[in-house]
Amino acid sequence: MNVSLPPKMQTVNAWLKNAISELNNSNIKSASLDAELILASTLRKDRTYLHAHDNEAIPPRFLQIADARVALRKDHVPLAYILGSKDFYGRQFKVTPAVLVPRPESEQFIETLKDLMPKNESLFDSQITLVDVGTGSGVLGITAKLEFPEINVTLLDIDRHALSIAKENATRLEADVRQDTSNLLGSYYGKADFILANLPYVDKDWNSPYLLELGHEPEIALYANDDGLQFIKRIIIEAKHKLNKGGFLLIESDIRQQADIRRFARDNGYEVERTDGLITTLGFRN
Repeated sequence: MNVSLPPKMQTVNAWLKNAISELNNSNIKSASLDAELILASTLRKDRTYLHAHDNEAIPPRFLQIADARVALRKDHVPLAYILGSKDFYGRQFKVTPAVLVPRPESEQFIETLKDLMPKNESLFDSQITLVDVGTGSGVLGITAKLEFPEINVTLLDIDRHALSIAKENATRLEADVRQDTSNLLGSYYGKADFILANLPYVDKDWNSPYLLELGHEPEIALYANDDGLQFIKRIIIEAKHKLNKGGFLLIESDIRQQADIRRFARDNGYEVERTDGLITTLGFRN
């Protein structure tokens, strides 16, 4: 006679210990945090729930999902792709493998904007306009719109799949922004007071501890020729024709590229206003 055995039960605490061990063995630096986030998301609870219910058995249907997610993370699939979202500037944004995972370092764009944004719209001749070039999931432009509701924001990306994710995020977060398909600024025919450019700037020859995870992200959004400066130099040239007088171009790059960017920008008529972390701010005065 065949006897059906009940599914094996595992407590929250036991599962976390095992998951953390497996992730550590796969050289996941944030093993403990990732394990907690995976289980909390799977159970649709917050992390505090896990610590308050550490001896509680995990229902089998959730256990299978959590185990599958850990297997993906062991293969260095970014956690944001596994969970389907990423926090940026205090808001949750949908992300998929069609877009880059938003980095905490990019939040400096918003901090810099807060310093540069006039406190009164009368300081500009008309409504303040901001363009987010290479928007990906839309985190920069959407966050700017939500932090500064009075400005006009356009999201640009060459990838229609990325723009569809940005549109979903804008709709869910109730950000009234425009989206257009464009190769850098090629299809943008207006003028802007602020241009944000988080473009591909990774050189494939660089040695990076993050290469395993980068391998799961879209190459079109990561890599550039000319020591990673291919698209940055292009946006510096193109933005000259799109910025209003007194406008700003904000560029994210690797620290090792910033001296070359400053030099190239000055040669093209910009003033280097400031550098904050990975963000270089260029002023256009002509």
